[in-house]
Amino acid sequence: MNKVMKPLMTDVAVDPVTTEVVGSALMTIVEEMGKAIVRAAYSTNIKERQDCSTVIFDTEGNTLAQAERIPVHLGSLLGIADWVLKNTDLATVRSGDVFIGNDAHTGGGTHLNDIVFLEPVFYEENLVAWVSNLAHHSDFVDRGHAHIYQEGLRIPPVRLYRQGVLQQDIMDLVLLNCQVPQERINDFRAQMAANRLGVQRYQALCDKYSEPVVRAAGAQILNYAERKTRAGISTIPDGIYTHECDFDTPSYDKILHLKVKVIVDKDEITIDLRDNPEQVRAGINMVYTATLATVYFAVKALVDPDIPANTGLHRPIHVIADEGSVFNAVSPAAVYTRTDIGQRLVDMIFTALSAAVPERICAACTGGGLMTFSGVHPRTGRFYVYNEMCGGSMGGRASQDGLDGVQVHTTNTANIPVEALEFEHPVMVERYELVQDSGGAGKWRGGMTMRRKIRVLDHTATVNAGGTNSIVAPWGLFGAQDGRTTQVELGKNVAPLKNRNGLVPAGETLAMVASSGGGYGNPLDRDRELIKRDLKEERISQKAAREIYGLDV
Repeated sequence: MNKVMKPLMTDVAVDPVTTEVVGSALMTIVEEMGKAIVRAAYSTNIKERQDCSTVIFDTEGNTLAQAERIPVHLGSLLGIADWVLKNTDLATVRSGDVFIGNDAHTGGGTHLNDIVFLEPVFYEENLVAWVSNLAHHSDFVDRGHAHIYQEGLRIPPVRLYRQGVLQQDIMDLVLLNCQVPQERINDFRAQMAANRLGVQRYQALCDKYSEPVVRAAGAQILNYAERKTRAGISTIPDGIYTHECDFDTPSYDKILHLKVKVIVDKDEITIDLRDNPEQVRAGINMVYTATLATVYFAVKALVDPDIPANTGLHRPIHVIADEGSVFNAVSPAAVYTRTDIGQRLVDMIFTALSAAVPERICAACTGGGLMTFSGVHPRTGRFYVYNEMCGGSMGGRASQDGLDGVQVHTTNTANIPVEALEFEHPVMVERYELVQDSGGAGKWRGGMTMRRKIRVLDHTATVNAGGTNSIVAPWGLFGAQDGRTTQVELGKNVAPLKNRNGLVPAGETLAMVASSGGGYGNPLDRDRELIKRDLKEERISQKAAREIYGLDV
């Protein structure tokens, strides 16, 4: 009979060296789990863009280790662990059980495409930990987003495996509701393999150091992360820092006005998001766990990027958001493009704290541009989905330009290589380039954004394309200029998109140019040699050098 492990006893002594070794081993496990998903995955979104995350929880649901992948995924991982621990009789949990879930309102997802697998780790018949992973599945396309019932299959946490045996009826139910089931089943197998690897590695760690030592070291790792976080927060002057901005998205007709208040009190920080708009009939809403994951990333990036990403980091950070608002949405709010507003939240926190720690922050960054093509593949006769969050650029920083052509903040995915994209989907990439003059001008300029132009081959594709900052550009700081707005460039025979959605006929094109980062500091303070370098590397044009930076060329 499997037993539930009692809460950790504090009388187990673990020396600092052993704690460090065990902590490094836990991080190695989650990183190896992530690599296993990428190597075994079937879909381009996971094997090429690496849109997945992995984590280890202790028996109380504390995050022991999170791989350095997609920060916003933590919201879904935290949610399913919390739900299972609160709503499951743990005496019924057995080795080989695997929970699956994705629902933002029942079980802790943040949007339905992110499907989570959670598996218990048993050692000598005792439940000692949980391993979990999440992958973004390119499915559930060509849908409305007025509420979550339109957005895809909602899966509350249920056992997909019982003692290692697949529950075929549940799998059949899930696959029946997927538009690309042949991808889903193979990606699910990759996720299962990653969790099984995590279970084996954790058990091997217990074999080497003993289970009480591993658990005690885990508790010390959390305490260490808390101490580092508090020390980092203490370097920010006490005070109340605020920022407000407008937020636009093609998913919603109105421009929303967002507010953040950052309260620093000694070694604790509170992000107050009260008095923000109520949740809307569009997919931009964030459930509370998504907001938590976003805030944790922002604070970690500001106070000490080297802090271990575990529950110790979370302890001194507090988040207040009105229930039913865009930052704490409740059922039946739609959540598909919740990163649109999440990316802006990070920029708002950074800008609020620019008055306190200007040397640590960057100007506003790209919101990203989501581009999805779907239809019937003319060669295979199967339905396909090509999904990509197109990167833009980073805002300028206190002593460096912003990075060109990157994802930023909580997304952090890779691009799909042109060769892989064209091999698997009936499209051709006509242009893939950095856009000259697109970064906000400043003493330190924002990075250049990218253009990706896609031609549809031999069929009509349904598309969803757009991104935030189509109207309100990412802002510059300290006298710098704003970045560039998001642009969707349509071929001459492509009808205008409505709420991001439309059709691209065979032979026609659509290009995504995501917004770019704003600059940092007065452009006239930029060094002449840097301007000449920008000209030589075609980062800016001669016209920009003359009109913005005042260089006589």
